[in-house]
Amino acid sequence: MIPTKEQWLRALYERHGKERQNAFLSATVAVCGLGGLGSNIAIHLARAGIGKLILIDFDRVDITNLHRQQYKASQIGMYKTEALADNLREIAPYVELEAFTQRITQDNAIKLLASADIICEAFDDAERKAMLTDIVLTQLREKYLVAASGMAGLYDANSIKTRKITSKFYLCGDEESDVSDGIGLVSARVALCAAHQAIAVLRILAKQFEI
Repeated sequence: MIPTKEQWLRALYERHGKERQNAFLSATVAVCGLGGLGSNIAIHLARAGIGKLILIDFDRVDITNLHRQQYKASQIGMYKTEALADNLREIAPYVELEAFTQRITQDNAIKLLASADIICEAFDDAERKAMLTDIVLTQLREKYLVAASGMAGLYDANSIKTRKITSKFYLCGDEESDVSDGIGLVSARVALCAAHQAIAVLRILAKQFEI
């Protein structure tokens, strides 16, 4: 049975407190890239009661994604934006979703991210990470950026940390490991980094800015 919106909100208020939960509910967070990082970030934030999520990815679900990304075997071939939106609605039926099935570029990034309060960078390509970071830090300076660097392999889980780079830029990961190292990306370690990003978002909204 799907709870009513009133029941859902009551449970969130009891868990997080009304003032903090209202801050979550009033926020819009963009998740750029819906792979291992982004799909986990979105699920964490939906569970926390973020009011609106902007989902951005151009890719489709592939069998090679299933070992670390929050999709089902039955969703292979679907656009990630559509598949993740379906999964999020099952988890948090009252979260507002806006999906863009397209690649973020220099030309469209500002338009796609205009309504976001916080932007989560969740790409697995260094060049795209750098592009998005540069755009946010130079052209969207009023927005917060929560980015990731280094979550590959079977290295120590405690090496993944969150570092505050500037007043509006947070970086999560070990800042060293690379997908080309050893066995590449492992679900549990990617999910750890995604959880760091989600916690950073929630702390920003709760006005707990220091790490």
